[in-house]
Amino acid sequence: MLHRRHLLAAATLTPVAAQAQFTRPLRLIIPVGVAGVTDVVGRILAEGMQGQLGQPIVPENVVGAGSTVGAAAFHRAANDGQTLFIGTNNHPVMRAVYPNFPHDPVTDFVAVAGIGRQPFILAVHPDVPANDLPGLLAWLRARGEAANYGSANPGATNHLAGEFFKQLSGTQFTIVPYRTAAAAVQDLLAGRMNFSIDSPTLMMPLIRDGKLKPIAVTSAEASALAPGLPPIASALPGYDLTAWQVLFTRPGGPEEARRAVQAAALAAVADPGVKARLLAANVETWPDPSPEAAARHVAAEVARWAPIVARITPG
Repeated sequence: MLHRRHLLAAATLTPVAAQAQFTRPLRLIIPVGVAGVTDVVGRILAEGMQGQLGQPIVPENVVGAGSTVGAAAFHRAANDGQTLFIGTNNHPVMRAVYPNFPHDPVTDFVAVAGIGRQPFILAVHPDVPANDLPGLLAWLRARGEAANYGSANPGATNHLAGEFFKQLSGTQFTIVPYRTAAAAVQDLLAGRMNFSIDSPTLMMPLIRDGKLKPIAVTSAEASALAPGLPPIASALPGYDLTAWQVLFTRPGGPEEARRAVQAAALAAVADPGVKARLLAANVETWPDPSPEAAARHVAAEVARWAPIVARITPG
């Protein structure tokens, strides 16, 4: 549950009080491409927060190298509380995938709120002769590296999802990296990729139109966001991946600005209109979006994914 003190903070910080902290529009760095789930969530969040902050929040996609390009831009900005960063599943593995990246995903980012979460969907091109998980696994084992899987940059959520699937299934398909998840899905639609795992935000409209064939969800249990689909874990026990978004500020910035951003973010994710817009994009809000819960989650994700990344990173 949302902590009572955070609800009170969100309720009592007026737009006038928040506006006093900010003298110009805020900047929200989104470290992934346009039309991906984190981009959609970031833009909904920005609109939901800006009324309370008294300033516009301008989303800016700064893309590349598993979120590290966007994260580096975040750290180059003035530490005045007016530049924000929205991270997702590739955030905890930035340093594991890119060892020269100088910023720690836990200590160099201050979590202010958990924003959204969703299971991903495993879907195949209609030409793939499989209609369920056992059929897909049999086809992949027969095809070997000739089968291909489209993903975004190394360290991106759907890249990790594919690597995790490969490890648990023992299959040897080829993972093909793209600059963005949307580009990978476009090649999946065109038949240049055989399958992928990505967000319902991208996948569900294409599934409803019959352009992709759904196979399973990545959460440990079945999900109301993808009714009728079994979890991958039903065939590969231990498979569990849920995409998520957390809003961050910088350590050492103005405390008043951080508190204003935190209150606005918590108020936004509690707002029925924002919740409805996120749900329409196949994203749920967290049961506890508090900064403490978000920080614990990020730290746990670092501990969880570091050994997996170590096995898939050359050298």
